[in-house]
Amino acid sequence: MRRLMGSMLGVLLAMPVTAPAAEFQLTSPTIKDHATIGNQHVFNGFGCTGQNVSPALRWEHAPKDTKSFAVTVYDPDAPTGSGWWHWLVFNLPPGTTGLPEGAGKVDGAGAPEGSIQSMTDFGQPGFGGPCPPPGDKPHRYIFTVFALKVDQLPLKKDASGAMVGYYLNQNALGKASFTGMYGR
Repeated sequence: MRRLMGSMLGVLLAMPVTAPAAEFQLTSPTIKDHATIGNQHVFNGFGCTGQNVSPALRWEHAPKDTKSFAVTVYDPDAPTGSGWWHWLVFNLPPGTTGLPEGAGKVDGAGAPEGSIQSMTDFGQPGFGGPCPPPGDKPHRYIFTVFALKVDQLPLKKDASGAMVGYYLNQNALGKASFTGMYGR
């Protein structure tokens, strides 16, 4: 038995050790996972008086065959029966590792060249910050970056959140998320 155990230990020690691949991650310097979203990112309208500035986002360790990226912000707690799309930006170049604060301007001025910001559930493109109904429990705002296996999604800026979501899920190599909270 000792000889068998010794042989097995020898085989295990001789096996090459491979480190696990680093996990695809998304972070923001101003929104921590499951923390309250600050007023600078809250919507300005619908009774909310925030500054409606999209947060800076950073991602790392994307899958190696990534050909483009997309970013979404989604509120699954909105009282619509289907959630609420707060931001959809896609066709981000493969070398992109983040978005600067303010990249979600309606005119697209802060987003990378060639990217598309499509329609949010506010009825316009660009970032639309949190603004849940008064008295609701704090809503979850899920920020997600998708690593895609295609150079571009075949969509225009009038594409709905559901249509963008369909193409993202059909073409995702991986995704990373964090959740911000906001209530009033």
